[in-house]
Amino acid sequence: MLDFFFRGVFNTDISGVISFGDFLLCMGCSLLIGGILAFSCRYQGRYTKSFLVTLMLLPAVVCTIIMMVSGSVGAGVAVAGAFSLVRFRSAPGTGREITMLFLAMGAGLIAGMGYLAFALLFALIMSVMNVIYNRLDFGEKKNSQRYRTLSIMIPESLDYGGVFDEVLRHYTTDYTLTRVKTTNMGSLFRLTYDLTLREDVSEKELIDQLRCRNGNLEIMLSCQESAPAEL
Repeated sequence: MLDFFFRGVFNTDISGVISFGDFLLCMGCSLLIGGILAFSCRYQGRYTKSFLVTLMLLPAVVCTIIMMVSGSVGAGVAVAGAFSLVRFRSAPGTGREITMLFLAMGAGLIAGMGYLAFALLFALIMSVMNVIYNRLDFGEKKNSQRYRTLSIMIPESLDYGGVFDEVLRHYTTDYTLTRVKTTNMGSLFRLTYDLTLREDVSEKELIDQLRCRNGNLEIMLSCQESAPAEL
């Protein structure tokens, strides 16, 4: 009886009809997969509630769309491209966030094709590997603290071209002047550098050396806004 109500208007003898029970089974499996991925994402990583909710619901959304197009691989590729465009039109995320979203989409696509066991196995394997890689902490302790964004205020009378090069060459392996901005009604310049600090460098010593050259004006050293590890 339920299958009659959920029968599509355009269903024919050639295009199969998805039963109500199969639909609930695939949806339940997709929601379970989303929960597994969200749980693994919480392990030793930064996250927001909205991102976790998205991660939990995305496999079910993709699964439903694939079921509605009768498991067409071509339509699945189109759906993946559409979701990619939506993602990149929003605020950019880290490589980890984008990877988790693609994992959720992939698992939902597999479930929508009807391979529920493969979808669950895929989600479990990738979640376990995600936890293992985060546990091993590849490169985090060695390199993350070396990438810095330096913001320096200087008076307008100071020629900023090369004035800090000697100090930066001593304390960094690489530096790039990325932004020059006037502030305080044009009486000050704000210089922004992307730095790669040398190992075992004292950040206080670097700041003290810079203070001697910028007239003790404001200096800010922060985590690099676009770290190389991010996409």
